[in-house]
Amino acid sequence: MYRIYLCLFYFSLREVGYKLCVMDSNHSDEDLMLQYVAGDTVAFESLYTRHKGPIYRYMLRLCRNEAVAEELFQEVWMKLITAREKYVASAKFTTYLYKLAHNLYIDHYRKQSVRIVEDLSVEVGDIESERGSASNPEHLTQINQTMDRLITLLETLPNEQKEVFLLREEAGMTIPEIAETIGVNNEAAKSRLRYAIAKLRSGLNGE
Repeated sequence: MYRIYLCLFYFSLREVGYKLCVMDSNHSDEDLMLQYVAGDTVAFESLYTRHKGPIYRYMLRLCRNEAVAEELFQEVWMKLITAREKYVASAKFTTYLYKLAHNLYIDHYRKQSVRIVEDLSVEVGDIESERGSASNPEHLTQINQTMDRLITLLETLPNEQKEVFLLREEAGMTIPEIAETIGVNNEAAKSRLRYAIAKLRSGLNGE
């Protein structure tokens, strides 16, 4: 039986299939953004290299359309460039970046007259996430099969649940950071994540 092992499989795919360039660990995202605001274009390149993969996958899995995802992906970075002078390091850079992405996604589908689902109100307890390593070669086939199933199941989630799950697993955000990014309270964010994990886990178990 899977518990929250879907997180393990999700992270294994990222490690096996999506390797990003190794960046200078001496500079935080916030430091790099402030350097970019001051005119350092190399700092922007570092930020782009760090986050282009997760941001694109976030958009693609929300939109389910490569052309739309690519368009919104480019808009995220253009928005970051044009709004850089207004940047204040009052929160994590990833919260700021994914909030830009979230708002662009919402705006796009509002223009297309797509209804955005309202906040969930069910109160839930804290969600524990178990993350592990799946580097053992003998498990790779099983992991790949499970990941194929997980990706299919992700497409069946309501958009608001899928987005919270992706922000947790793709961006590594905490519940408060997710809530701030998408503009809901902590309980709503926890609710959405709980429902998403429950549905994915149920699907993986064949229920």
